[in-house]
Amino acid sequence: MRAVHITRLDGPESVEIVDVDEPAARDDAVVVDVHAAGVAFPDALLTRGLYQYKPDLPFVPGSEIAGVVRSAPEGSGFAAGDRVAALTGLSDGMAEVAVVSPDTVFKLPDAVSLTAGAGLLFNDLTVHFALRERGRLTEGETVLVHGAAGGIGTSALRMAPVLGASKVIAVVSSEAKADIARAAGATDVVLVTDETGRGWKDAVKELTGGKGVDVVVDPVGGDRFTDSIRSLAPSGRVLVLGFTGGEIPTVKVNRLLLNNVDVVGVGWGAWWMTRPGYLATQWAELEPLLASGKLTAPEPSVFPIEKAAEAIASLENRTAAGKVVLQLVR
Repeated sequence: MRAVHITRLDGPESVEIVDVDEPAARDDAVVVDVHAAGVAFPDALLTRGLYQYKPDLPFVPGSEIAGVVRSAPEGSGFAAGDRVAALTGLSDGMAEVAVVSPDTVFKLPDAVSLTAGAGLLFNDLTVHFALRERGRLTEGETVLVHGAAGGIGTSALRMAPVLGASKVIAVVSSEAKADIARAAGATDVVLVTDETGRGWKDAVKELTGGKGVDVVVDPVGGDRFTDSIRSLAPSGRVLVLGFTGGEIPTVKVNRLLLNNVDVVGVGWGAWWMTRPGYLATQWAELEPLLASGKLTAPEPSVFPIEKAAEAIASLENRTAAGKVVLQLVR
């Protein structure tokens, strides 16, 4: 089978497309013929050995797939021919065949294409956990999304209104990214710095009539973190999802006292891995929303497998538009 291979830790440019043996089938696992694989920021970190998970070289990156079931254990709820999305862990996804646990496989609604399905689980389940479990989003609240044109950002823009947000404000770095954010569902879009030199914090203050926002979704970190705290309404929450900006910020905890606000860590993987059945609970809520169209499927940027290096690099250099997906079918 064809697979994306990392043989040295020199960044995305070290990516190779090779033929390797298919993974061995197991009696307790679902075998999936992979049509598409999601690309995420950890994949870029893995190519440089900068992620906390450090697989032995060589390895196949990728944590999420979509495809068609080839075989499945009796009683698993899956059968040959089923269209599914699946989580593979933090590696092995960018290959033409995957062997995965039934607990991390999910039937796709007919309304969701395999390409969209490959970009669905990692971001949508993370954002669902962030807003529902950690952010305690309630009806009528206002959500601010940093990195709003990226995979996590566009997922938050799609999902927040479905979970009750009345206003969803996107923060982006360019007009091109503003268009992506509006298409994903932002009610308002502000630039990190606009043409007059006004920063996003002041723009958000104006949009909220000085009140501030209830929830900040922040996969970026870096120098905008303190202003995120300052932008909160009383009892507001900043949700920390990652640090694509490079710098891990620190918190002066006296700021939390001033307005009774929270900084909340969002570690979706650590959560579901210690709570059997949690993923199924999430999918039980999201699947009908996707099937009905109430929650729209992502519209990913699609790269052929031959351009895997370019796809992974787009996460590292922050040029990615929305979710990035590799197409593996010939």
